[in-house]
Amino acid sequence: MKSRLILTAAASALLAGVSACATVSAPQQQAVAAPVLTCAPTPAPAAVAPGEVPPLGFRECVLPNGMKVYTLKDASTSNVTVQVWYRVGSKDDPAGRSGFAHLFEHLMFKSTKNMPTETFDRLTEDVGGFNNASTWDDFTNYYEVVPANHLERLLFAESDRLGSLVVDADVFASERDVVKEEYRQSYLANPYARFFGLFAPQTIYENHPYRRPGIGSIEELNAATIDDVRRFHATYYRPDNAVLIVAGNFDQAKLDGWIEQYFAGLTNPATALPANNVVEAEPTGPREATFYGANVPLPAVMLAWRTVPYGDPDRAALTVLDGILSTGESSRLYQSLVYEKQIAAQASSSPDFAQQAGNLTAYAIMADGKTPEEGLAALRAEVARFRDEPVSAAELAEAKNELVADILRSREGVDDRANALGFALMWDGDAAAADQEVAALQAVTAADVQRVANRYLTEQRMITMRYLPADEAHPPSEQNKDVDAPVHVADLAPAGEPTVLLPEAERAAIPTPGPEVSPATPAVADFRLDNGLRVLVAPTEGVPLISARLGFDAGTRNDGRLPGLATMTAGLLTQGTTTRSAPQIAAEIEGLGATVGAGAGVDFTNVYANSPADVFPQTLALMADVVRNPAFAAEELDRQQSQTLDGLRVTLTQPGPVASQAVGRVIYGDAAYGAPGSGTVTSVPAITREDVARFHQSYFSPKDATLVFSGAITTEQARTLAQQAFGDWRDTRVATVTATNPAGAALAPRVVVIDQPGAGQAAVVAAVRGISRADADYFPLSLGNTVLGGGYSSRLNQEVRIKRGLSYGAGSSLGARAEEGVFTASAQTRNDAVPAVADLILEEINRMGTERTTETDLSPRRAVMIGGFGRSLETVDGLGGFVANLALYDLPMSELAAYAGNVRAVTPEQIEAAFARHLPGSEASVVIVGDAAQFIEALRAKYPNVEVIPLSSLNLDRATLQ
Repeated sequence: MKSRLILTAAASALLAGVSACATVSAPQQQAVAAPVLTCAPTPAPAAVAPGEVPPLGFRECVLPNGMKVYTLKDASTSNVTVQVWYRVGSKDDPAGRSGFAHLFEHLMFKSTKNMPTETFDRLTEDVGGFNNASTWDDFTNYYEVVPANHLERLLFAESDRLGSLVVDADVFASERDVVKEEYRQSYLANPYARFFGLFAPQTIYENHPYRRPGIGSIEELNAATIDDVRRFHATYYRPDNAVLIVAGNFDQAKLDGWIEQYFAGLTNPATALPANNVVEAEPTGPREATFYGANVPLPAVMLAWRTVPYGDPDRAALTVLDGILSTGESSRLYQSLVYEKQIAAQASSSPDFAQQAGNLTAYAIMADGKTPEEGLAALRAEVARFRDEPVSAAELAEAKNELVADILRSREGVDDRANALGFALMWDGDAAAADQEVAALQAVTAADVQRVANRYLTEQRMITMRYLPADEAHPPSEQNKDVDAPVHVADLAPAGEPTVLLPEAERAAIPTPGPEVSPATPAVADFRLDNGLRVLVAPTEGVPLISARLGFDAGTRNDGRLPGLATMTAGLLTQGTTTRSAPQIAAEIEGLGATVGAGAGVDFTNVYANSPADVFPQTLALMADVVRNPAFAAEELDRQQSQTLDGLRVTLTQPGPVASQAVGRVIYGDAAYGAPGSGTVTSVPAITREDVARFHQSYFSPKDATLVFSGAITTEQARTLAQQAFGDWRDTRVATVTATNPAGAALAPRVVVIDQPGAGQAAVVAAVRGISRADADYFPLSLGNTVLGGGYSSRLNQEVRIKRGLSYGAGSSLGARAEEGVFTASAQTRNDAVPAVADLILEEINRMGTERTTETDLSPRRAVMIGGFGRSLETVDGLGGFVANLALYDLPMSELAAYAGNVRAVTPEQIEAAFARHLPGSEASVVIVGDAAQFIEALRAKYPNVEVIPLSSLNLDRATLQ
């Protein structure tokens, strides 16, 4: 995506030159004499029972040029989403050009005949919306969400890049470098991504182009040419290969007119789409493969089977099978490999149903000291159970409830519903497939599950894979790049005369925005139970979901001598109560289709629940039990400690997470804020049951807690449920230990390099001691941070990614806390570029406090903040999280309605003064994690006092880091 994703991905650079595909002169001036949209009848609203998933309700139309159009009006939102889905994905990458569709997706966000480069960001991010894209095996989708009054402008822009894309040499080279950094970040810096993303697909498929990764390879990215790009656009980016989806708040008649105006005149090329439908032969017997990787902390294993494409009737039964196998802590793989046998740090499965083929994989990352053969034997045994005996009625019902609830959660916003439609169209070819999903899942029987297991998941069809740490005898495995494909560059359409950006006076004018549609914020009810528990209620309309959050005023700052104690306590809450075992809790949660869990932040601990409205009373009762009656069984603590340590072993092989862990110590030293919240390899084993029970007894009390409800719930319903679940809860705390001055004294800046030889990429983080959330400069610094590093168009991303192609993305975070927080600005880059990236980050931080931001630059960043705020309130969890955050920092609930006004009131003078006062660049520390041999001399020339710490010697328990 533009973030951009790699199924995936993105688009952020425009090339120059374009194809002779779909062309049209001034789009907004094209006259259409009579209606040309041919539409099916608009579906009537359907009555929906509690807990059911409402139908999507889109209207289906088609233009004479073959472009399909789907629209859905929803007046409850102030936004609109515009999406264009093209039936071209990484399977269509020409031979010798793997990664091409993904690279091209990046290029689609740059210049067109009528729009200079980065105009898409001006039309979306700068008005409070966003844009992005992703490339999948079978398709590429481009999507925007903007305030509803900007709809016509987005239709103009989507038409223009379909009909007149510009591709020039400089942008082509820059975006190709960005994709290379994405490859390094996603695959070379991540120890397991190479196995799952590169080696597994090339093994599962023997002939189909699905075996090539969507990201491609650096060698084949280098082989791509501008002429290839132009021919690719000419071949696949055409109206009859595209679907337009519009959903949100709009006038239907106006929308129809704009669609005809901007898209009806686009034409298709004379050449046909290249044939690309490889059929994999039925497996003739089992296969095995072993791969080796650098910086692999724990071995991994995988079993894989080719199954069915998305449109096959057996997909539903395989989906339910997968749910029983690995969804949630009551699943068979988790219970067997992780919980009972404790041989795996992680065990799961993944069904991949694409347009032309599918597969199912079951995998495990082994626990420390456990062998790959133990993992493979356990995986085989669990899969064999599906073949040998029917699943139980309880397992079947639980899996279905989870799957249906997940579908419900995935359709909260209009963009979510548009996505659901788009995926169904691309994979199945039928818009109705999305609405038939639930019925198909509900119809699956235990016999169906056993049947598909015996049909597809057999020993004879099984592929066994091992992923092991490389050593001298087994060097790291290489990605297979010598892979043919059905499509060749010679099969692509001629590029035609390259398109160029017209002189400004000759460009078609971008339409002006329409009248603004103001977002609404709900009124928040605020009351207390007799025991002192504060209750906040933020009701919404929309999908029938309810969220609850119970927050306590204690977090990792209260860990004391045991970093990780608050996190461990939160994690153990769902691992057994005085009346329920951990497996019983997991089964009950999943049987309700709910989510119940807990987590600890620096200043707080949250227990949360989310479920369909019809089962929310049961969900809240379960949440209350885990809060009030945790057992903290010794054996559960042992399990959590082992899992946490395995997680740390994986975390400490990746440059980005290592840098994030080290920053706390660099900024806060030995103070409470400095310790890693997840704990360290020495502190986690030292935590005892008594420590956990004492933490719970000290800080979990109704008197200082806040319960937030959001979603399909009224104030009276919330009052009744809160009273039932927590009304008789009494404060039985022992004396608490207050974390005084958790930020400690300010420390001198440091430059620290953590040396990880062979690291595939380096992480660069600049950090400054920041502010509390209650500081009067919170909004000036928040808006300034958005200018600096918030979003694709921010200064950091412009300098590091867009202009120089040195990173997949650069950004910053204000990091406000109850006391002085930590501001960070960061990027990951290739190792030799570390000094340049560090300089760029520090220069941009320094500019904020020494150079006044212009009102012209500031206005769009205000829209970024306000737009992001509005979108966060469209989901029940997002709304509940915002309200809970206000309560955590003792801020008035009126801040919800005042947020946009507070952002608009910030002046450029306030931003400059706030950065100069709180975040001067001269006070920044720098933490770098990477292969120091490639950059240390250049870095030492500028920072003679740089500290170099081998990763093998890193000690996160000490301020010195060693």
